[in-house]
Amino acid sequence: MLRARDVMDRDYAQPLDVPALARVAHVSQAHFTRTFRATFGETPHRYLQRRRVERAMFLLRETDRSVTDISFEVGFSSPGTFSRTFRDIVGSSPRTYRKEAVAVGVPTCFTMAWTRPHV
Repeated sequence: MLRARDVMDRDYAQPLDVPALARVAHVSQAHFTRTFRATFGETPHRYLQRRRVERAMFLLRETDRSVTDISFEVGFSSPGTFSRTFRDIVGSSPRTYRKEAVAVGVPTCFTMAWTRPHV
């Protein structure tokens, strides 16, 4: 499970699916999904979405790139899906988040802890 999670953390922007991740973990797809959820508290799909949104949050705070560009960079195939998923996880739209988020000069570990979406 840790190997598969590491792949998701490293390659979050790539198209990853349960069959490929199950192969990385050397288990069946059904066993992978069940065990991943039991181990990490969320499905592999939701974990991957959250990792993508976390990266998007950073890019929205730290760059002036368009929301559409950011959505494609973090691995979403549609800006609409990105916006809907972002709103579900963060509680606001990407544009609203960008307006309200202020980059603060604090250590990265504190920023990550405070800005990590809680599902």
